[in-house]
Amino acid sequence: MFEIIIILLLSYLLGSIPFALLVGKIGYGIDIREHGSGNLGGTNTFRTLGKKAGFIVSAADVLKGTLAASLPILLDVDLHPLLAGVPAVIGHCYPVFAKFKGGKAVATSGGVLLFAQPLLFVLVLFTFFLTLYISKYVSLSSIMAGVGSVVLSFFIAGDWLTTYILIGFTLFLVYRHRQNIVRIAKKTEPKVKWI
Repeated sequence: MFEIIIILLLSYLLGSIPFALLVGKIGYGIDIREHGSGNLGGTNTFRTLGKKAGFIVSAADVLKGTLAASLPILLDVDLHPLLAGVPAVIGHCYPVFAKFKGGKAVATSGGVLLFAQPLLFVLVLFTFFLTLYISKYVSLSSIMAGVGSVVLSFFIAGDWLTTYILIGFTLFLVYRHRQNIVRIAKKTEPKVKWI
């Protein structure tokens, strides 16, 4: 039990690393929280700092989720990788290192899924970009990726725990994007122009 608590704590701390804030301040001298949506995530980084910074932040946010999910294997503890990754997702959204104001859970959730279910991750990523190509809304694409992960898990995951955790992730994604949903309904949500 002690080992599991350590893993969950490490996972949260990993998730709390605010890469958008670090890249903005170190690389550009900008506090990204004062620009765009104010979120510490890849989307706001793309919009505020450009493609290079956006890719760096998005990749780092994915990888911290992947590392968090891998902790049970690295430390030889019997714990489902998705459960190990949950605190990282929470940490990304409510980071202890950035006054508990972070991103919206998309990239870090994807990173957790990448380690636990690689094939499912690829299909969810396809769902994300297909929705983005059609709608041009990153927020809607994120939500549809979450919904897709749940549906696809019935055919790919092979265990109910994975499906239950992905349902939790998706509900959390919807909650984190609640203001985006309102803006989409009002047609005031910004659209991406590069796809």
